[in-house]
Amino acid sequence: MKESKYKSYDELPLFLNAETVAVVLGVAPSSAYELMHEVGFPILKIGNRMVVPKERFIRWVEENTKGGHGQ
Repeated sequence: MKESKYKSYDELPLFLNAETVAVVLGVAPSSAYELMHEVGFPILKIGNRMVVPKERFIRWVEENTKGGHGQ
């Protein structure tokens, strides 16, 4: 896994694109893009563009990492 350049959620932009999601999660951009198409992932569509609101991304991470077992 790649190390994220972000050291806290405070450093994240207000809206995350697939590249930023990939950096934060330490995955390939293609994996982040696939994740953004998953049902339940908190995206906001603006035309053909998909972004993730920072606060909803943080909530998604917390909800999906409880006890390290996912949902």
